[in-house]
Amino acid sequence: MPHQPTVTLRPLHQQDIEPLARLANSKKIWDNVRDYFPHPYSQRDAKTFINNKGDEDPTQTFAIEYQGEFAGVMGLERQHDVYRYSGEVGYWLGEPYWGKGIASQALKDLTDIGFTQFPLERLYAGVFSHNQASIRVLQKVGYQLEVISPMGAFKNGQFVDEHRYVMLRRDWVGAT
Repeated sequence: MPHQPTVTLRPLHQQDIEPLARLANSKKIWDNVRDYFPHPYSQRDAKTFINNKGDEDPTQTFAIEYQGEFAGVMGLERQHDVYRYSGEVGYWLGEPYWGKGIASQALKDLTDIGFTQFPLERLYAGVFSHNQASIRVLQKVGYQLEVISPMGAFKNGQFVDEHRYVMLRRDWVGAT
């Protein structure tokens, strides 16, 4: 059996400001997230983000910790109105932590949280077609491709296809 990385999802803390700003200040990360994610990413941006997410009850936005180090952020955004039983999953991982299985383990944990701590029936994530690493993470955890939206997003001055992956509560077997 392959070795599972030591990954923990935990609430964000003030001591995460410096590593959050340092890791998030990456064009490679910004190329794969929504435009409201600042670039360049400053310590002020990190402090504002942590302060805004600190009020969540229950926690929906988590630090990804790998072997005791801050490695990225993963969150769940509960939807509203007729979509109130759905949650959107989002995440990013600092470049030094890419390719270690960290995002897959963290997504398993977040998916488990989404289905055990919230009254959600479906979780989904949108990913740009050029972000093959994130597509592999979703597939590895068992998320299924729901739809490809041609020209579904506008990023870096061009239209890109968005792939939407989904996990239904009935299909989730848990983080085994």
